[in-house]
Amino acid sequence: MGGIAVVGGGIAGLALAAALNRRGLPSVIFEAEPEPAEIGAGVQIAPNASRLLHRLGLAGRLRQVAVRPAATEFRRWSDNELIGRTALGDECERLYGAPYYTIHRADLRHALASLVRPERILLGRRLVAVRAGPGRAAAGRAGLRFADGSSYEASMVVGADGIRSVVRATMVADEPVFSGLGVYRGLVPAAALPGFLREPVIRLWLGPGRHVVCYPVSAGRVISFAAIAPCDGPGSESWAAEGATEDLSRSFRGWNQPVQHLIAGTRTVRRWVLYDREPLPRLRAPRVALIGDAAHPMLPFAAQGANQAIEDALALAACLAGGNGSGNGDGSGNGDADAADAARRYQAGRAPRTARLQQQARWSVHGLHMPDGDAQRSRDRALRLGTDLSGQAWLYGYDAERECVP
Repeated sequence: MGGIAVVGGGIAGLALAAALNRRGLPSVIFEAEPEPAEIGAGVQIAPNASRLLHRLGLAGRLRQVAVRPAATEFRRWSDNELIGRTALGDECERLYGAPYYTIHRADLRHALASLVRPERILLGRRLVAVRAGPGRAAAGRAGLRFADGSSYEASMVVGADGIRSVVRATMVADEPVFSGLGVYRGLVPAAALPGFLREPVIRLWLGPGRHVVCYPVSAGRVISFAAIAPCDGPGSESWAAEGATEDLSRSFRGWNQPVQHLIAGTRTVRRWVLYDREPLPRLRAPRVALIGDAAHPMLPFAAQGANQAIEDALALAACLAGGNGSGNGDGSGNGDADAADAARRYQAGRAPRTARLQQQARWSVHGLHMPDGDAQRSRDRALRLGTDLSGQAWLYGYDAERECVP
């Protein structure tokens, strides 16, 4: 029987394996894809996650590949008028003791993978079933079966297998919720853009029914952008789905010149439909836990999806290691009571916070996509006034690892 089985080798799964390794707990990652995915685009890493990544030992590596943006700006869709600006950079580190980063998803994945021994990452292992009923749980194990016919016995199974999670399906019979929106993502060489767009700033252009966000990644060499617009119906949410640049251009015709520069500068765009799920009342069952998008997939409008996956990983590892140093923490032998207590602490520490952020991401759609008019002008006045970074203390000042351990 093995240790902790982590299903999914994305950001959530790698962060968990790295956090478990740091605490001396054995784990194995089972990734469905035969090769690690290098696609994707930018990710925003706020202080609530960057402090945890630094704690894993990644501060030096992040400084090499990430960008530390100076500010977040909200601008108008039609004329690029500045609506509001929130300082980040040094002010963020002064308030919260950790930086705000923008980073290419592949760079973040490589950084996390560097903390996990390669032989602990098994590729091409698509999970088809989890067996963790009362009998197995009482015996201190859970079983996994894979599409290639192989199987694995674990002391605990952690679902880090995304929004279509097979592990989640063993706990609840629910389905992803279609948002009515799709996103185009692209990467543009910074050298191909005007100086304004190369600045280390996160910019959001807000317009009727849609918005665009961009920021630098890859040490500033590349600008990542996401353009969110209504879509006709449900479809793929795959990171690999190709989009048509002419569709992107048509969706944002008439928008300001910087947005047109971004669209013109990209040669390949990825497009997928945005889904989330309803918040779960519980993130664990006997011998099973969920993290990341398997637990709480959220729309990207709070820029917290990857951050919450990292929070989950460090929190769960801390709970499994045991806050008081007793027991085995991996659910084996005489650590069973500790494992059950760890799962309860993980549940209590994570579910209310992630549910709040899932709902906040949904509510943000209305504020971001207002048609021009009185309500939009009122929103813009609020954005001009509400630029104090200290108002984000509940989010950026949170330490998930320490909150989950008494």
